[in-house]
Amino acid sequence: MRALDIMNALGDDVVAAYGDTSFALSGIANDHRKVVPGGLFVCIKGYVSDGHDFADGALANGAAALVAEKPPSALGLEGVEPDKINGARVFLHVRDTRRALAVASHLFYGSPTKKLALAGVTGTKGKTTTVYMIRSILQAAGINAGMIGTVENDLGGEIFVAKETTPDSVELAGHFAKMAERGCSHAVMEVSSQGLALSRVECCDFDIGVFTNFYRDHISPFEHASIEDYFAAKLHLFSMCRRAVINGDIAECVAVADAFAKHDRREGAPLIYSADAASANHGTAAVRASRIGLARGGKASASFYVETPWFSGDMEVGLPGRYNVSNALAAISVCGMLGISEEAMREGLRRVRVRGRTEAVDEGQKFTVLVDYAHNAASLEALLTMLHEYDYTSVTTVFGCGGNRSKDRRYDMGEVSGRLSSLTVVTSDNPRQEEPAAIVADIEKGLRRTDGRYIICLDRKEAIGRAIGDAPEGGLVLIAGKGHETTQTFADRKVPFDDVEVAREFLRTLSAGH
Repeated sequence: MRALDIMNALGDDVVAAYGDTSFALSGIANDHRKVVPGGLFVCIKGYVSDGHDFADGALANGAAALVAEKPPSALGLEGVEPDKINGARVFLHVRDTRRALAVASHLFYGSPTKKLALAGVTGTKGKTTTVYMIRSILQAAGINAGMIGTVENDLGGEIFVAKETTPDSVELAGHFAKMAERGCSHAVMEVSSQGLALSRVECCDFDIGVFTNFYRDHISPFEHASIEDYFAAKLHLFSMCRRAVINGDIAECVAVADAFAKHDRREGAPLIYSADAASANHGTAAVRASRIGLARGGKASASFYVETPWFSGDMEVGLPGRYNVSNALAAISVCGMLGISEEAMREGLRRVRVRGRTEAVDEGQKFTVLVDYAHNAASLEALLTMLHEYDYTSVTTVFGCGGNRSKDRRYDMGEVSGRLSSLTVVTSDNPRQEEPAAIVADIEKGLRRTDGRYIICLDRKEAIGRAIGDAPEGGLVLIAGKGHETTQTFADRKVPFDDVEVAREFLRTLSAGH
């Protein structure tokens, strides 16, 4: 890749170019510490620091080219001819370095998403679960499929914990390149509003875009300025995809469909799905569910009858709740568009497992244990309300709250659990720099607003053990707050801690009669 190739791809976004633009670049980075000799450094202005301030550091590490939103003089650079600035050979002054980074990254890695059938899933809720469902179905069909998401990334067999929902464009392009190298023909990814607003997914060749739902969230100085900005960021995906799948049960369905209709790359009308018989779009939705049933057991699940353009029949999804029926319809819609068989859809949905999202821990016990990431009052209330539909004989909720976070969250979560649980076991989460006992005392204030029974057990492992040891037949133990996390953070240390494995250990001890 040459600087000239980047210039040609950016077009009018290039303000000025200096130096030898035909120079072949050896790498690309937006972190000056990761620059390789002969590589390109792109200056990105972030919320915390500004990459323009690290141009000298990048040059000292061997950068041969710089891309910036400021002219060389504004960075204190006298010239950009060879050997004038620690060996730098070229400087590109552009209007938007985030877009430039995406363009350069995909050029450098050979436009990897053009080698994959790529589905992107956006929405306030349901992204993670829907992405896992799609991958599970594709795997059931024998397809090597990569995945990018909040919990983990799968680069064609190499699976590792994700640092953020949507990686920056350099890392993302590299991930897709590895998928293609390892024989992936398909990929599915969560597409966050931040990823869209910050141009992280620019240049991704989306075959299908999915919109799950929309709620007021992510409005802050470090995210989106307003609900309108948040929605606009979500809509951008539908100017980038050839085909669209939209939840017909949400008020925003028409707006999303209109956004999709305005761009030239679209292929046909959007596919609408519906899980709500009361929805205005239910009768005309191409994919719709009816006769929804909820099964308890050691692994809570949901069943439904589905009608699609490709088949109709009974389905089961191995996750609880009506909202997971909606997520399953989104996955069925995507996979139907991709030509996946009914048998693979049935098998993939039945066996789907999403780490830390209503994840069942089943060792044959006569009650249900679920681990979930719900870590604020709204998510905990939605989860417990949904789980009450299963008519458990009792609901025991184990949770704590993170340190260095809002006290209001603690009061509110305590109140929610007190109202909706038969018993609350208050414990430690990630106390960070705060005293666990002080956090628990705040939670207790919320619990006291209710008549709910509760006990306090600061040691999280002990708390989980007590909840499991006292669970009655047909009951539910919900372990909330940490979900997929595998560590617990204290002021002076971070220790291994996995709610699923701790619960499994106690259940195996219980089944052994101890």
